[in-house]
Amino acid sequence: MSSDLFKNCAAATAAAGTYADAARTSLKQHLTVDGKLDRSLMEQNQFASHGFSWLATYVETLRQTLAWALALDAEDKFTDLEELIVRIGFGEYLSQLWGGIAMSQTEIIRPADMWVDDDAVHALYTPEVKSLIDTGNTPENRARLAGLIEHSVDTGAFGNPGLDEMYEMIRDQFRRFANEEVIPHAHEWHLKDDYIPMEIIDKMSEMGVFGLTIPEEYDGSELGKTSMCIVSEELSRGYIGVGSLGTRSEIAAELIMGGGTDEQKKKWLPRIARGETLPTAVFTEPNTGSDLGSLKTRAVKDGDLYRITGNKTWITHAARADVMTLLVRTNPDQPGYKGLSMFLAEKARGTDDNPFPTDGMTGGEIEVLGYRGMKEFELGFDNFTVPSENLLGGEEGNGFKQLMTTFESARIQTAARALGVAQCALELGLRYATERVQFGKPIYGFPRVHSKIALAAVEIMMCRQLTYFAARQKDEDKRCDIEAGMAKLLGARVAWSTADNALQIHGGNGYALEYQISRVLCDARILNIFEGAAEIQADVIARRLLA
Repeated sequence: MSSDLFKNCAAATAAAGTYADAARTSLKQHLTVDGKLDRSLMEQNQFASHGFSWLATYVETLRQTLAWALALDAEDKFTDLEELIVRIGFGEYLSQLWGGIAMSQTEIIRPADMWVDDDAVHALYTPEVKSLIDTGNTPENRARLAGLIEHSVDTGAFGNPGLDEMYEMIRDQFRRFANEEVIPHAHEWHLKDDYIPMEIIDKMSEMGVFGLTIPEEYDGSELGKTSMCIVSEELSRGYIGVGSLGTRSEIAAELIMGGGTDEQKKKWLPRIARGETLPTAVFTEPNTGSDLGSLKTRAVKDGDLYRITGNKTWITHAARADVMTLLVRTNPDQPGYKGLSMFLAEKARGTDDNPFPTDGMTGGEIEVLGYRGMKEFELGFDNFTVPSENLLGGEEGNGFKQLMTTFESARIQTAARALGVAQCALELGLRYATERVQFGKPIYGFPRVHSKIALAAVEIMMCRQLTYFAARQKDEDKRCDIEAGMAKLLGARVAWSTADNALQIHGGNGYALEYQISRVLCDARILNIFEGAAEIQADVIARRLLA
């Protein structure tokens, strides 16, 4: 049975790839001028070009799902549970390739929207594709999968993720930490809009979270991006704020490792790795958003220091941070990205009574729906000083180039956080559905309830394999901006759809603040916005694939 399934999946994946190639050819014919991708045409046809990003993401997800299944089968670990995930996942995603992919709740991309002709569409619909669609995401398969995972809330057994022994040990360690130290308190932190307690941060530091990918010579663990994914997912399953505490350290360390001087590496990396120094990323300004080339905050050289003036917004964990990776304009005569520089700007750690005690710096909290445990701030700089030695790399004008080196890791990490949020929603929905009795039986017995849970388990595993693939590419020093972007794009949608469906399963109770799913829904919503909004992410993927 498995060999026939694998043959069909391999043939269907190849057909999907051929279909994506046909879409790419059609798009290039409409979006290029003199052989070059035309940005204005791309902008006019965003629906088509962004839709192609989703199409390519689906194809890569199918490819990585098949690779995962084959690897498990080779180790004799491919059970009925994993087989159902493959059958349902392939059946559903192939159906959407044929009939339309949901980029959002109201935007469905169909073949005709990308100028794909009928011949190319019919070429996708091979006997293997038809078989997988007809026998894949069926009510019977969803019911069988629902039965297999019905008692998995406490064990986390929603399918074998395909990890080796070391990674499984890491996953188990951080799953226990989330279960014991985070989940019992996360909802209270959210409702009170409290900071994540420093005791939790100290314990995370002891477990090596902040030095996970930092080289051993700088007191890090040097474990790579795959371990980062595993840790980020499990911590975010507990609470996205806890899972995101490591993000700022990850970005800061990546910036310093990639662009810092030897002195800067020796000074900052051990402090970050040990959790002694908490960083925060200070990039966005009130009127820029994703358009970082329009940044206006100025740094003016004055002897052995720089004086910084301007405003920043959406700065996470700013009050309690000790150092800011601060992107500013050092050359006002250089347009766009060229005049930007990155600083390692030290500040005093704030308190509740005095959140911003550092001279030349003020801040105000932004109240938010979710993603709370670190708090968001607007910052103002007025003659704020930074020593010249804290200019990253010691040379002006490299700020954006340095920041670009972090995009792959940041998006992989965000995809992992999305997986954690989705897994949390799945477990909350499953627990409620098996405990809530209506009409004489648990509501999990109703097809439209258990089908939501089953499909969420499928999509989470498929997205997990796409994310792991991106992480492995990064660990092998291979360019993975496309794969990282795809993982983030899909992960954010899966987190939102899973949280939304889990809340629906809770019914009216899900809308009550006392139920955890109300928090998880709010937390899930941010994932489609930060680290590159879905529209920006799709645009970046399309430009790379079509160029």
